[in-house]
Amino acid sequence: MKIGIIKEGKVPPDRRVPFTPKQLFKLKENYGAELEFLVQSSEIRCFQDEEYRQVGIEVVDDIGSCDVLMGIKEVPIDQLIPNKTYFFFSHTFKKQPYNRKLLKAILEKNIELIDYEVVKNDQGERLVAFGRWAGIVGAYNGFWAYGKKSGLYALKRAMACHDRLELNEELQKIQLPPIKIVVTGKGRVGKGVREVLDAIKIKEVSPHDLVHHYYDEPVFALLSSSDYNRRKTDGGYDKNEFYTYPEKYESHFLKFAEVSDILIGAAFWDYRAPRLFELEDIRSDDFNISVIADITCDIDGSIPTTLKASTPLDPVYDIDRQTLQAMPAFGKQNSISVMAIDNLPSELPRDASEDFGDQLTQYVIPELLKETSTVLDRATVTKEGDLTVEFIYLRDFVNDAPQDF
Repeated sequence: MKIGIIKEGKVPPDRRVPFTPKQLFKLKENYGAELEFLVQSSEIRCFQDEEYRQVGIEVVDDIGSCDVLMGIKEVPIDQLIPNKTYFFFSHTFKKQPYNRKLLKAILEKNIELIDYEVVKNDQGERLVAFGRWAGIVGAYNGFWAYGKKSGLYALKRAMACHDRLELNEELQKIQLPPIKIVVTGKGRVGKGVREVLDAIKIKEVSPHDLVHHYYDEPVFALLSSSDYNRRKTDGGYDKNEFYTYPEKYESHFLKFAEVSDILIGAAFWDYRAPRLFELEDIRSDDFNISVIADITCDIDGSIPTTLKASTPLDPVYDIDRQTLQAMPAFGKQNSISVMAIDNLPSELPRDASEDFGDQLTQYVIPELLKETSTVLDRATVTKEGDLTVEFIYLRDFVNDAPQDF
């Protein structure tokens, strides 16, 4: 099997890679008789072409001879090679309208698409993800924004740090007053956020104590969905019911918004579930949050101040509390500053790529070499020019796509 590492074509470009040079060298050692790797030449990749050549990996311009093509972000339609197997984050299976034409083109070009985001084990747990790094960089960016807004300290941008070690050194510059920080989400992303909070040595308190107690030092609380969602009928909460019928629930997050200064959003959100708050709520004098790091970056989603995605080059925008409109960052004292970068791990691309490559090595490469793999079958969105059974619900979504691509 010949595997090609593609050059990222999406604009703005992403510098991450599926495998580092050292990882491909090890894979070549371990699977030399079964696997061959080619790397498509790229001037934007975080690992330079020469780093791959130095470990004996061939770097080429044309990867059309490969059976399997692996990348990170969506492949531009005009760069898709027909009749190949692709691995990348397609952002299609939630019916994202901006990728409708991409999915239709994949079907038309008879491409077998395997989406990393749905590579899961038998328990439904994701096996490969950048979530931890989204949490680390997202939390860091939240504190960078707070420093800019308050003028209390200045941090180097995450993308200017060479690696995680330098980022941790920057975190030591943070000097916080006795503020309260609320974090949603306890999954991979939330764990990444916690790594940053622990590095700054911020004390953790319970959600109850965050609301009801005063502290003379900065503190944070990590919320589960049960802490801010309640059944509409009686105020109760049942985990299984909430995840099955989230529309039966309402949010009571505002009690946290009234006492907190920073919100770090790291929780998965189902569009049927209630939002944390409504946009109109920020007009209230009781809404105390002034900086929001929305790592989930769901536009018009769980955090309604996320009106658009931001970028590493323009990481923050403000929301005017009265007009509810976006405005330039840090332009108004009473505005809410929102960090909503949609590709956060790309700011620490070398560390994030190494972690991701380790996951691919452990969970995906062995599955690729099996005659049949239920893990990869479940993650296959398209095959033989059609949607697979798992993703047949996308039929109407695809049929609505314009023909002109």
